[in-house]
Amino acid sequence: MNDTGEEMAPAVRSILEAARERSGGTDRLSVEARSFPDAVTAAEAAGRVPIVAEVKPTSPTTDGHVETDPVEVAREMVAGGATALSVLTEPAHFGGSPDALRRVRDAVDVPVLRKDFLLQEAQLDVVEADLVLLIARFLGEDLSAMVDAATARGFQPLVEVHSRAELRDALDAGAELVGVNNRDLARLEVDLGTFERVAHEVPDDVTLLAESGVTTAADARRMRRAGADALLIGSAIMDGDVRTNTERFVRSERTDATETTDTETTQ
Repeated sequence: MNDTGEEMAPAVRSILEAARERSGGTDRLSVEARSFPDAVTAAEAAGRVPIVAEVKPTSPTTDGHVETDPVEVAREMVAGGATALSVLTEPAHFGGSPDALRRVRDAVDVPVLRKDFLLQEAQLDVVEADLVLLIARFLGEDLSAMVDAATARGFQPLVEVHSRAELRDALDAGAELVGVNNRDLARLEVDLGTFERVAHEVPDDVTLLAESGVTTAADARRMRRAGADALLIGSAIMDGDVRTNTERFVRSERTDATETTDTETTQ
């Protein structure tokens, strides 16, 4: 694992310390994944912006905890047009659980991403999902082995990067799905320019996600113009009426770019 803890915010270091201590599964999983690239293609063909809506009970950058049943939230997101879902399984800082992911995946027919901080191969074997998040900065030289291990189990690995150097590492590791996180791990600040600086170096045959910081339809259009095939959105969907918020982002490219953002902002 890449030991860059001193460069990261205290909350991120705490997350990593907890992740190091979590055990993996006892039996190797074999997953029949729902294709995320196919789902993105189908959404665009139907005139929808591909949205990965995140079932997010809490996080170090949000206030409070959402008590709603994750299955109810997930169903509302899908009803609102979400192309895929992201479900937190990290328990200590995000209030997630493998059981929540399992229940959500059983209840919907769209691809489901397991969002967690996976550092060891055995941690892949905790719960079935269609995609798993692998964070390049945290895995360092172990990234390629984790991509291979996830793929061998049938998962679609989504490799998260924050810089052009990490993007090169992801591509060298064979990543076919890449997410660019607009949230800086050192200060936990968001800059949509992060995606714009990295996206132009992503090959056309790689499915590209913009992660974090999309709070309005205008933000969504900005990320799409910069090359995002899909958008991963958490707080801006979770804060308020989940179905309505999802629909707003799904329809964001049909929205007049000159409209006021007063009705767009949800956080």
